[in-house]
Amino acid sequence: MAVMTATDSALLGQLAPPDQGGVLSARYRALTLGIVSVVLLLAFEATAVNTAMPVAARQLHGVGLYAFAFSGYFTSTLFAMVLSGEWCDRRGPVLPLFAGIGVFAGGLVVAGAAADMWLFVSGRAIQGLGGGLVIVALYVVAGRAFPERLRPAVFAAFSAAWVLPSIIGPVVSGAVTQHLGWRWVFLAVPMLVVLPLAVMGPALRRAEREQEPLPGGALNRRRIGLAAMAALGAGLLQWAGERRDLVALLPALVGLALLVPAVLRLLPAGTLRAGRGLPTLILLRGVASGAFFAAEAFIPLMMVTQRHLSPTMAGLTLTSGGLSWSLGSWLQGRPGADRHRELLIRLGFLFTSVAVAGAALVLLPAMPTWTAAVAWAFGGLGMGLLIASISVLMLKLSPPEAAGANSASLQVSDSLGTVLLVGLAGVLFAAGGGGAVTAATAGASVPGAAFGMIFVVMAAVSLGGAALAGRVRPRD
Repeated sequence: MAVMTATDSALLGQLAPPDQGGVLSARYRALTLGIVSVVLLLAFEATAVNTAMPVAARQLHGVGLYAFAFSGYFTSTLFAMVLSGEWCDRRGPVLPLFAGIGVFAGGLVVAGAAADMWLFVSGRAIQGLGGGLVIVALYVVAGRAFPERLRPAVFAAFSAAWVLPSIIGPVVSGAVTQHLGWRWVFLAVPMLVVLPLAVMGPALRRAEREQEPLPGGALNRRRIGLAAMAALGAGLLQWAGERRDLVALLPALVGLALLVPAVLRLLPAGTLRAGRGLPTLILLRGVASGAFFAAEAFIPLMMVTQRHLSPTMAGLTLTSGGLSWSLGSWLQGRPGADRHRELLIRLGFLFTSVAVAGAALVLLPAMPTWTAAVAWAFGGLGMGLLIASISVLMLKLSPPEAAGANSASLQVSDSLGTVLLVGLAGVLFAAGGGGAVTAATAGASVPGAAFGMIFVVMAAVSLGGAALAGRVRPRD
């Protein structure tokens, strides 16, 4: 007989507290503010990295590894998410959450002190380990501490926590990069980790004491091993794609041999063929995140090299997306939205596709630079609608005995989709002539095709997601 884990029950509300009060009521206020503080930390660093990356790549002579600085983060996140899920199931979210914040801070120090691009990428990978531990632990907190009716509001709070970093993150990061140097964008953030720990710690421990005891026991080594296989396989594929020569053939084949069987076992049956209901939801999470973040990663670099903007102004291009993402997440949490989840997901993908294609218009000299900011507002709105809707539907469709595994699968799909599509973007960038370090970092002309190919492909991927949105509804 299968044993139902605490996370399984929690995510369906079976161990959640009594259904009373809102997320800012006396019962939940400290915990909600703690969650928001953690997300604020992650969000600020994400927006800051986008702004500082073009300058960091220039000074470290590593534009050829530009995509690796992003995909390396998500590759290690892929492994850490599965580890965190196992850890949370057996011992609760407190330890993985706090450990993740500490590891994340350590990665910032490594990246900020890096002497070359490979060490910088290593620091980003360490950040990914911490980020993966944290994000799954936060989902478990949402399931264990909040009743089902409040979860849409909790997911909306996740998105709302991106608003302030989206507004001030590029400005602060750009100013620090220009006046103090890009390294301080990374080295200053670890000092901020004390705040979320202080706010969340007591409330989280109090919430855990109110729950049923966890089963304990050893972690599932098989599942953790599969996650390691998937992460290693994805990393080898990225490296092979960057080389684009015969030497790359062997790591590409090894990467596929590791990645494919691991993914088939980590994700629910039918995910890769878009089976109706839950499998399609899991698949679409990876498609949405991958296409959006692959395009977003290259927008600041495009604005610096093609339109000669400062790092601050290039980073501000993404601000509109953060603001509208919060709006989209708020809209999906309004009363009555549950009746239209399929429509919200389809609209989200369509908005994202329009945004990615619209951002590419900046490559035309006649188009004003603010075109990208306007376009990205549509992208953020679309992501806010569809990402939160997918999360809510996943919880609704998950049976008790599979809820924990499906939550982990959702995060694995998110990370894997981002790894693969950011890696593909790096391959397209290099194939279009954008990998020449001296050209890109010295501010000389980079072929517009290096960016254009990325945006065309990612817009097409988003359209594919819209076409599959009808399959999120299970068969009657």
